[in-house]
Amino acid sequence: MNRCPITFQECGEKRYSSHGLRSLSPRLSDLRDFPYSAEQQRIEAVLRASKMSVQGMQPKLSAKLAVKSGTFRITDRGGKFLIKPQHNVFPRLPENETLTMRLAREAGIEVPTQGAMYCEDGSLSYFVRRFDRVGHAGKLAVEDFAQLSGKSRETKYDSSMERVAAVIDEFCTFPAVEKEKLLRRCLFNFLVGNEDMHLKNFSLITRNGKVELAPAYDFLSTTCAYLSMGKAIREIEETALPLGGKKRTLTAALWLDYYGCERLDIRRMAIDEIMHSFESAIPTWMELLDACFLTKAEKGIYADLIRARWKRLSGENTAT
Repeated sequence: MNRCPITFQECGEKRYSSHGLRSLSPRLSDLRDFPYSAEQQRIEAVLRASKMSVQGMQPKLSAKLAVKSGTFRITDRGGKFLIKPQHNVFPRLPENETLTMRLAREAGIEVPTQGAMYCEDGSLSYFVRRFDRVGHAGKLAVEDFAQLSGKSRETKYDSSMERVAAVIDEFCTFPAVEKEKLLRRCLFNFLVGNEDMHLKNFSLITRNGKVELAPAYDFLSTTCAYLSMGKAIREIEETALPLGGKKRTLTAALWLDYYGCERLDIRRMAIDEIMHSFESAIPTWMELLDACFLTKAEKGIYADLIRARWKRLSGENTAT
């Protein structure tokens, strides 16, 4: 029995579920293998890097979905999807990111259409629909927090979570609403071990007449990736940007009392509601972990990480 790499649903002898295909296009009946190996994709990403408007540490390709032929096609212009192949150092990052973004959606975080797809060499690549593209040629205004803070790609770590909050105060149409979204995302990334949320991984988007947090992107468990390669937990930071001057041993008091109540000025009742939503989501997270495409060992590392972080954040003894 196969599982769909987009939805994790069982799909019999097929490789994709109908729901997964429909999430890409209601007219898509099948998805052919992406006609590049992982190595070929990495080479193409390097060759096309100067033409990409979105860059980062992971190799990326711009692509269009050709519905009639049922395949993604690399393009230098007008791409509505980004594709990330297997990394040449960290194994199964596409599987990791697909899972982590699914967990984020279950936690009430807005995420674009995304998932994993098979390539000609049997590997999986990650795809995500660009949320700044609308219609045939339209583009929404998106600025990342590095741009908004006067930082560059080279200085994207030279900031703090306090400064991230200040950017929302300065630029968002309804800062109070966006601050609750920000706290939810910060707590989520702490729980799943995403310690690479630098300034370029936060963005604001202008749509429907307001400036707000853009849909989530680049969410993956970097801690799980490091631990899977044998790194010790003491070597891993818990946040890319310091909170209260700290990057490790972050506590519930620091996240909820200091950052949530004091710096973001969120009502305690609203914070309690966010925490309750995570508590409710964790059983589903464990089901998704069991069904995802990570190895058994990686699933165990990821699950143990969530349990340990939830225990620190909530004060509970266990997480289901």
